[in-house]
Amino acid sequence: MRKVSDILKRKGNKVSAVSPDLTVIKALELMAEQNIGSLVVMEADKFLGIITERDYSRKVILKGRHSSETPVGEIMTTDFPPVAPQDSVEKCMQLMSAKHIRYLPVYESNKLVGIISINDVVTETILNQQETISQLQTYIQS
Repeated sequence: MRKVSDILKRKGNKVSAVSPDLTVIKALELMAEQNIGSLVVMEADKFLGIITERDYSRKVILKGRHSSETPVGEIMTTDFPPVAPQDSVEKCMQLMSAKHIRYLPVYESNKLVGIISINDVVTETILNQQETISQLQTYIQS
């Protein structure tokens, strides 16, 4: 059974973090530069939340706010269930589906050690299925 630690080994545990007072436009520019869809919001090494392109579209654009005046701390999403490196990919899939979220913070000893996305979970599931198929083919051929 694949674990969150397998995802972090494959993709790395580097997260792009910003402070809650950064303007939304600056956060969007950073996301565009790095070709990513979210940023971790932290203050003094404490995880506060995640700002996503979805947060921008729903909490700035649709509400008539200005991205050059709105800090990310006002629109970030904060209610993420934490997961640990030893948690299963299946557990993550269930959490993401049940809570309709696309990201999960990964904690070890109360410290943020990475972020996983729904894309990471899907990729890990596909890799696991490919590995199983390969093992079955090897078994059948021998």
